Amino acid sequence: MKLPSFKYEKNLWKKGKNLVCGIDEVGRGSWAGPVVSAAVIFDQNIRITFNDVGLSRVRDSKTTAPKEREKLSEIIKKQALAYSISEIGVKRINKHGIGKCSQYAFRKALKKLKVRPDHILIDAFYIKYLKRKSQNAIVKGDEKCFSIAAASIIAKVYRDNLMKKLGKRFPKYRFDLHKGYGTLLHQKSIEKYGLCKIHRTSFKILAGKEKSEEI
Repeated sequence: MKLPSFKYEKNLWKKGKNLVCGIDEVGRGSWAGPVVSAAVIFDQNIRITFNDVGLSRVRDSKTTAPKEREKLSEIIKKQALAYSISEIGVKRINKHGIGKCSQYAFRKALKKLKVRPDHILIDAFYIKYLKRKSQNAIVKGDEKCFSIAAASIIAKVYRDNLMKKLGKRFPKYRFDLHKGYGTLLHQKSIEKYGLCKIHRTSFKILAGKEKSEEI
């Protein structure tokens, strides 16, 4: 499997863009819970070798085991020049839709950074209301670009932990197992208990379904 590299960052560093930010989101397709975005900036002098048991393991969060993601998230936070995490809750998602809320999560994460990036690398989508010339939307960016992959790991770990906590509040739905995505287990839980207050009723597949009487 090909691992993400600093190729995109290095090209920008050579052009004088010293603070290059990778950004990604998780939870866009989930049926419940918030959408979470993370932004990460690495120092251009960072060096990673194959013998490095830490950052050399960074890759797309979807292909990384949960325990390893937890370890990598902490390593990334320590090694990064700056990072931030933002979340947009279900209430706002149901009001404005997941597309607008994902975009808001990106912009919120950028605003929370302690430094202002010179350029942004993002997975798949451009960020609205920001200058196109200051960003690159990379198809499958979390597989190719190191900073985006690092952001995906931080965001994934943060959101997974949130969904585990929500799983304790709403034990019937087992959010700790599927993190709100439309698995068969989740579908059966909805059929049996209806929707709870953290479900995204703005999603067509959930629209019109009954709310649980306990909520």
